[in-house]
Amino acid sequence: MSELTLVIGNKAYSSWSLRPWLALKHVGVPFAEIVVPLRQPDSRTRILDHSPSGRVPALRHGDRTVWDSLAICEYLAEAFPEARLWPDDAYARAVARAVSAEMHAGFASLRTTMSMDLKRRRPGEGRSDDTLADIARVMEIWRDARAQFGADGPYLFGRFSIADCMYAPVVTRFDTYGVELDPVCRAYADAVLALPSLREWTEAARAEPWVLQP
Repeated sequence: MSELTLVIGNKAYSSWSLRPWLALKHVGVPFAEIVVPLRQPDSRTRILDHSPSGRVPALRHGDRTVWDSLAICEYLAEAFPEARLWPDDAYARAVARAVSAEMHAGFASLRTTMSMDLKRRRPGEGRSDDTLADIARVMEIWRDARAQFGADGPYLFGRFSIADCMYAPVVTRFDTYGVELDPVCRAYADAVLALPSLREWTEAARAEPWVLQP
């Protein structure tokens, strides 16, 4: 495989960048990263040097470019099948793809009122009615996945998968905003927060010089 380069935004704030970064860490192959600070006058211009959408993340693999978090994760799953980024069972894999797509396309209120922020603690903020409904749906997804597919490990489908990459930023949001979780969801969130890769990302996020206003 040619060298891989992942173009990402600020680690403290770019939830979309975190998702494929975790997948790459799980794959275990070396990769370079380019961080483009967001919400700067030249951010879009700099991102367009790497991504045709003008948004992060983007994966460069030789002369190939893949943009969009979920598309990058799917590309990695196919390029590195030994990493087993999706569940082996066909039904579990279908459900994992469904909940990943739901995360990718939905939860607009949660994204808006509880934006990812790894530099601050913001307990009690962001609890609109729509956001509370989003939180309830996320917790329902976690409980159902753990009950049906979680017997072989602490993650949504037992072993770590793309579904966990997709929900990891939500875990950090719940931690930042002090969202109360039931025991099943708390155990899952703790398992994700304990991931060495997420700890590495969080430490780097807190060391970044850029601070964006909420």
